[in-house]
Amino acid sequence: MGNAFASCMTGKQHRGAALASRSKRMGSARTPRGGAAKLTPAEEEMLHRQALAMAIHQHLDAGGSVSCRIDAGGASMSRRIGPGNTSSRRHGGLPDSVTNAKAVQVVLENLETKKVVLVHGEGFGAWCWYKTISLLEEAGLDPVALDLAGSGIDHTDANSIATLEEYSKPLIDYLSKLPENEKVVLVGHSCGGASVSYALECCPEKISKAVFLTATMVKDSQKPFDVFSEELASADVFLQESQFLLYGNGKDKPPTGLRFDKQQIKGLYFNQSPSKDIALAAVSMRPIPLAPIMEKLALTAEKYGTVRRYFIQTLDDHMLSPDAQEKLVRENPPDGIFKIKGGDHCPFFSKPQSLHKILVEIAQIQAPALLLPGKATSEEVEENADKS
Repeated sequence: MGNAFASCMTGKQHRGAALASRSKRMGSARTPRGGAAKLTPAEEEMLHRQALAMAIHQHLDAGGSVSCRIDAGGASMSRRIGPGNTSSRRHGGLPDSVTNAKAVQVVLENLETKKVVLVHGEGFGAWCWYKTISLLEEAGLDPVALDLAGSGIDHTDANSIATLEEYSKPLIDYLSKLPENEKVVLVGHSCGGASVSYALECCPEKISKAVFLTATMVKDSQKPFDVFSEELASADVFLQESQFLLYGNGKDKPPTGLRFDKQQIKGLYFNQSPSKDIALAAVSMRPIPLAPIMEKLALTAEKYGTVRRYFIQTLDDHMLSPDAQEKLVRENPPDGIFKIKGGDHCPFFSKPQSLHKILVEIAQIQAPALLLPGKATSEEVEENADKS
């Protein structure tokens, strides 16, 4: 799970956000009384479709020729641009925050795969990748963003998700249905890192490279929540005292989910993000299933260990602190490390061009003749791409 807890609980990291550094302090925070009534599935789907429309209109208002499609199954999102559109026309349809850097050169014939699968983090959905989808398609790649179970417009009740397997099922189903020799670059944000790790173990033959975007890149026998154990003292204390837990099966049953209020989300996730994207997230984010982040992962060198892994650090992250990110890559070294200076926990909003350049660079990395897993072979700091 992307560090929805560790530095979320560290007061000095989120500069005044309404969370304390320990579970006891979290217990003092109170959820506002009289919360909104629970929406019906139909109302939820309408709300999320409206949120997606909001993102699309950010393109259309700039005069671009962007169109967006949601697959019939409601589980993935991708943009399609007609062949008659020129690069300059498509660029004109993107927000300034996306286009204020030089275009990235891509040598398509040298790529192992053009397909990039984007996996959202906790509470998010396919909708959060709309800028990244635009840019990757602009570069000639083939991005696909998926909704995990209980996320985006997937109708699964988050309170019913009991395992990481259930949570990750849309991703595993997608990978399993790929043609026999087709591979993807798999990108996971925040707690989506757990689903990426699970996919590496389930179907490594379908994954060319795995990218952990300020995500929990855990080791074998480690659960995503372990990343936060030093900050929270123990999972048991958190589960007993946190005021952000949801009890979908009744107060007498174990908690089923987690939800932060809007002000906490803004301070933790979006401290550098544009206001339009914060508004989009405010009406689109859903409760976080709790069980998947409390589950130990079983990862083997024979499967998980055969795929190249890359980690993208964000250096102004209030949710997963830079120190926590450094600890992750130190304890479970990837094959490459990239850093986005000034990026908050959601660089697809705050630093879309910087993120894009790194993803394209990773996509162009060729498979070595002999891969030695567990060694960081490259490190780059991306800082100027998104400056106007």
